[in-house]
Amino acid sequence: MAPLRDYLNEGERVGQRYALCLPRQTPRGATGLALGQRAGSSLEFRDYRDYQMGDDLRHIDWNAFARSDQLSVKLYREEITPHLDLVLDVSRSMALEGTAKERATLALAACLATAAANAGFSHVVWLMGEDFRPLPGSNATPSLWGDCELNHRGSSSAALARGAPAWRPRGVRVLLSDLLWVGEPVSALRSLTEGASAIAVVQLLADADVHPPQDVALRLIDAETEQLREIHVDTVMAQRYRERLTRHQQSWHQACRASGAIFTTMIAETLLREWKFDELAAAGFLRVI
Repeated sequence: MAPLRDYLNEGERVGQRYALCLPRQTPRGATGLALGQRAGSSLEFRDYRDYQMGDDLRHIDWNAFARSDQLSVKLYREEITPHLDLVLDVSRSMALEGTAKERATLALAACLATAAANAGFSHVVWLMGEDFRPLPGSNATPSLWGDCELNHRGSSSAALARGAPAWRPRGVRVLLSDLLWVGEPVSALRSLTEGASAIAVVQLLADADVHPPQDVALRLIDAETEQLREIHVDTVMAQRYRERLTRHQQSWHQACRASGAIFTTMIAETLLREWKFDELAAAGFLRVI
């Protein structure tokens, strides 16, 4: 377990340079403790709008009604609970042999948790395998986390299909996975977005996931099912694979955009070399401190 512990320590060191933020755009129905960008139920006045059927009568400005004979409602800045639920895919594909994927997965999880703590967020890491399990000690700094092995055989997407665990209502949720699942992303996102204030989906791939070898004979073993298959990867097959991966990523991007989630893809080897979070920073999810 020593190398795995080193990966967590590495991510914690990087994470000290960042703080988690609440994105400028968040899913609907969010109220909690930290001020957000949209109208909600905090005590900070924001603006007025015309009364609509079903509005809370307590928010009507009766003084304005007396002056103008028009019903208007006071809007307040929403409040969002400062808590991060970090969902970590622990399937065996996240520890692809011969790549930096395992190191990057654990380091990135530690980095995001540290950034959350820097911003005053509480946090819990959920291991997504056969089901959801909280990582022991994950509400503390990554150096104190319990053992975390990426060794689940089978598709972790089944856990999302069965429903979410006791995630914090109105908290921020991050899914860290390679997303190399069969099926549509909409159903998976439904569990992630329900009751959340902000969602980010981080697809972490190895360079080998993106650029398969060409003109070679390969003996492949499925990382999750251990099914054996021997194939010859020629130029046509490699191109077909890249096209399918691109379509798969586009489907996730579209589903995330429709649900108000942030979507980004990171390459393990590049992440560990550069530690750049341009897309998360541009979306208002991370900032340098």
